[in-house]
Amino acid sequence: MIGFNGIPLKLIFLCLSFALLTAGDDHKFIYSGFAGSHILVSGLAEVTPNGLLHLTNGTTQWKGQAFHPTPLNFSDPINGTVQSFSTSFVFAIRSIAPGVSAHGLTFFISPTKNMSSAFANQFLGLLSKAKNGNSSNHIFAVELDTVLSSDMLDADDNHVGIDINDLRSVKSHYAGYYDDMGGNFCNLTLASFETMQVWVDYDGGSKQINVTLAPTTEMAKPRKPLLSIEYDLSTVLKDISYVGFSASTGILDSHHYVLGWSFGLNQPAPEIEFSYLPKLPRVGPKPRSKLLYIVLPVASASFILALVTGIFLLIHRKIRYAELREDWEIEFGPHRFSYKDLFHATEGFKNKHLLGIGGFGRVYKGVLRKSKSEVAVKRVSHESRQGIREFIAEVVSMGRLRHKNIVQLLGYCRRKGELLLVYDYMPNGSLDKYLHDDTMQTLDWAQRFRIIQGVASGLLYLHEDWEQVVIHRDIKASNVLLDGDMNGRLGDFGLARLYDHGTDPQTTHVVGTMGYIAPELTRMGRASTLTDVFAFGVFLLEVTCGRRPIAQQDGQDVPFILVDWVLEHWQNGSLPNVVDTRLLTNYDVDEACLALKLGLLCSHPLPIVRPNMRQVVQYLDGNAPFPDQILMEITRNGGVERGTNYAASPSVPSSTSFGTMSVGLSGGR
Repeated sequence: MIGFNGIPLKLIFLCLSFALLTAGDDHKFIYSGFAGSHILVSGLAEVTPNGLLHLTNGTTQWKGQAFHPTPLNFSDPINGTVQSFSTSFVFAIRSIAPGVSAHGLTFFISPTKNMSSAFANQFLGLLSKAKNGNSSNHIFAVELDTVLSSDMLDADDNHVGIDINDLRSVKSHYAGYYDDMGGNFCNLTLASFETMQVWVDYDGGSKQINVTLAPTTEMAKPRKPLLSIEYDLSTVLKDISYVGFSASTGILDSHHYVLGWSFGLNQPAPEIEFSYLPKLPRVGPKPRSKLLYIVLPVASASFILALVTGIFLLIHRKIRYAELREDWEIEFGPHRFSYKDLFHATEGFKNKHLLGIGGFGRVYKGVLRKSKSEVAVKRVSHESRQGIREFIAEVVSMGRLRHKNIVQLLGYCRRKGELLLVYDYMPNGSLDKYLHDDTMQTLDWAQRFRIIQGVASGLLYLHEDWEQVVIHRDIKASNVLLDGDMNGRLGDFGLARLYDHGTDPQTTHVVGTMGYIAPELTRMGRASTLTDVFAFGVFLLEVTCGRRPIAQQDGQDVPFILVDWVLEHWQNGSLPNVVDTRLLTNYDVDEACLALKLGLLCSHPLPIVRPNMRQVVQYLDGNAPFPDQILMEITRNGGVERGTNYAASPSVPSSTSFGTMSVGLSGGR
């Protein structure tokens, strides 16, 4: 049938129908696809040409949000409570494989559409660590989460939850639905690549919240909801609020789609007509042509012959590049490299690419074939001192730390009996070479002081500014690496331990390096931020003096103890005499003396005397005066008896002093 100007009436009817379906009023709206709509997007979110709301595009560890452009008035004009509302939407989650995704998406109601401060990963692009659980958020959300996040108290890695101002759900349930025939529960996998429909209903009178989930193949809404809870949203929502979606990714290539969405205020949400919805992208290869079926028998014979000929090589290749994977790596591991890529990057781990050999393994320089970027690859065997538990600690901590003075862990690989870690390549190597190798260039004082400030800043981040407390446990010059601009970066977190702020660490093994181990660690076996401060104090003296913490002296039974030596010069008023002689007189005397005095204070045998790293950074940056009087008081008597129980000392009497520091420096393993 022909309409106006030769345009088919059927096409005109479909266009008018779509316009009516997507047009909203103050009480309801519906999106049957989002092409041509005024939906607001931010972050990774976008509307695809065929009308899909694509919340995340596979970029890892990022977020996307989308909002209905007009805020809604949820307040009942009579009693001021939140009115009844109903919403429904069709979504799909796709990732590298069915059932594997990181992370999920939410439907939310929020007083603002500015969510720029929200975090990705387990925060789902909705809240941040600082705001999570804050009643001032005024946010109601329903989460569809595909990762078990222990800090969000998740019960499993495939659940639906009701969230009130907090991503720790007030109620959650394994994803699925109850069939109408027998009331049996049917499991659903959120990241199954298949479309599903969600209904969220709130009764303003009974204060009942119901959440229902079903596959789109069921067509009808199940009678029994998946989640049901009584909660007065009048205590949560603002009168004027926005509705929308948020999603986030973690370490995996994940995509979150919304195909259609409807909403009703004081009335049921309009029914979503599946025939109007856009199609998801094709999964897998395109259909093969008929010609392929004709050629396939001939090609198969040739292929089988080639396969038989090369089967030995293939088996050998598989063994050569075999890797090991475990469940914990899905959530906590950063980007994983293939062993094949690392093998080729280092030309088969040839000795010409060897950067160094340490107690934990060999480190090689490599160049990745695809990105052409330079990396450092550390190979560690399971039988080494580091072992699998320390490897996991390094992956978990380093993979998520972000600071300019900390060496970034780019990824990892695991093989049977072997662990490989991939770091940013530091072209200037470790600091200890410049301090103790006469063949290397001498660092001037400005470079040394900048390195000291950088390491202090990185250590402050580990102790106080990250989401957990990280005790490094092996701070020393050889674990400080220098980038192309000679900036110091703290590396090698193989012995690191993490614990939550406000709790006590439970480490009970004495680990570290001779000369940097705090006295209380040898007695109590418990590492803390103050044992890190002790090691940093020794590091300060080492960088300033250019001498190792402990050295055997020719013809002497007693070794040279750096801290004792500096302390003696401090008490004699000759502190500048300990500054590295290679600097001659080309250094800032005030800065050098500050570094030496701060090193003595940080490496005091009594932990309660030592400053924390925030105070250390303030002293080094000149934002706080150094407490010379305190240092004078604690060194006045010039002796602390060996065998004193430093860790058990409840306070520091004014007469307490350093004494010989060999008590702390000769301990350890």
